[in-house]
This record gives sequence, C-alpha cells and structure tokens, in this order.
Amino acid sequence: MNETLGAVVTVAALAVGLLCLVAAIRNRPPDLSQFVGAALVEVAALVLTVVAVVAMIGGDRPTEVGTFVGYLFTFLALPPVGIALARLEPTRWGSVILTVAMLVMPVLVARLNQIWEATGA
Repeated sequence: MNETLGAVVTVAALAVGLLCLVAAIRNRPPDLSQFVGAALVEVAALVLTVVAVVAMIGGDRPTEVGTFVGYLFTFLALPPVGIALARLEPTRWGSVILTVAMLVMPVLVARLNQIWEATGA
C-alpha cells in the first residue's frame, strides 16, 4: 500500500480532527469548514483506496484479503457517516462526532498498512 498517501490521509484527518476538537471545546456546533475538511479527508481516502485496489488487481495483495477489504469499507464509510451524524446533531456534540471520526481515520490507515505488510505465518 502507498505509505505517502497514507501519511497524507493521516495528517489531513488529524488536522480536521483538531479543528473539530477546538470547536467542541468552544461549545460550537459543526460548521462548513469542518464538513469541507471531512469531505477532503474522504477524497484522500478514496484516492488511497483506488491505489490499493489497483495494486491488488495487479497481483500485489495482502495475505488476508477479506480482512483488508473489510477495513477498507470501514475506512471509506467513516467520513460520510461522521458527516451525516454530525449534521443530525447541531450542537457541540456534532463537533465531537466529527472529532472522533477524524481521529479514527489514522488508526484505520495504520491497520490497513499492518494488514498489507503482514506475511503469512
């Protein structure tokens, strides 16, 4: 899997997560900048996913393909679900929802890298 794209997703998600956390601490509901930031994280996640799928089609694949694909679906679904839930909660808790979603993205990137690089024992 492409580590550079993984780093881009990680940094972007952490930056948006920090923005959302500051809003939550200030007792502010999510605003347009948070939603746009989460959407940009989703675009970066889509690019990473396309690169991973192309690599898998090309023959370079993880040992546990099913597990990898499951994590990939979660990785792709998390930002849109976070955005939807945050829009449903127009209080500071909407900002908290986006914070948590953005802080989980780097964990998923790390887990995807672990699965990709694992060797069969």
